[in-house]
Amino acid sequence: MSEEKTGTCLCGAVKVKTNAPCDKFGACHCAMCRKWGGGPYLEVECGTDVHLEGEENITVYPSSEWAERGFCKTCGTHLFYRLKQAGLYHVPLGLFGDQINPEFEKQVFIDKKPGNYTFREKTDEYTQQQIFEMFGSD
Repeated sequence: MSEEKTGTCLCGAVKVKTNAPCDKFGACHCAMCRKWGGGPYLEVECGTDVHLEGEENITVYPSSEWAERGFCKTCGTHLFYRLKQAGLYHVPLGLFGDQINPEFEKQVFIDKKPGNYTFREKTDEYTQQQIFEMFGSD
């Protein structure tokens, strides 16, 4: 079992804990993620192994039929992107600080990435259509 990682929002009202390996991270380039955070969403897949403390301070926004986004209602820190049906969490990379040092593994919605930034690392890349086919959405 992996060692527990703990992250907090900026104000400390919410704690996010996981024992997931957190050894790889990805980037989402969809328009919604870029609008939500001002750039690509850099995330660590934690599966269903996420425990939240301070849930009364969390606001969940149903951003699509199949996913929702959680943030602290006091300071606005992004806490998670969650696939509703499977309950799978994708937690912002920076939330765990120096507790993790993951490898950049994949980029999703690569066909939606604007031309004004690029990453030098070679990663697996998936288009919008490929992602929708994986998760059974349109």
